[in-house]
Amino acid sequence: MLSCKQAAELLSAALDRELRLGERLALGLHLALCRDCRNYRRQIGFLRTACRRHPAGEAGCKE
Repeated sequence: MLSCKQAAELLSAALDRELRLGERLALGLHLALCRDCRNYRRQIGFLRTACRRHPAGEAGCKE
C-alpha cells in the first residue's frame, strides 16, 4: 500500500497529468482507507479552483 507521502505525490501529479491505471488503483485504495489524504485531496482541489477563479497575475496564482 502507498504511504501518505506517495499518495500526496500522486495527488499532485494527477493535477498535471492522467495517472496510469496502477497509480489510480493504488491511490484509490489508499484514499479509501486514509481520511487525512482524502482531506488533502479536497484541500488541493479547493486551492486549484480558487487560483483559477482569481484574476491572473495577482496573489501568486499562476496557471
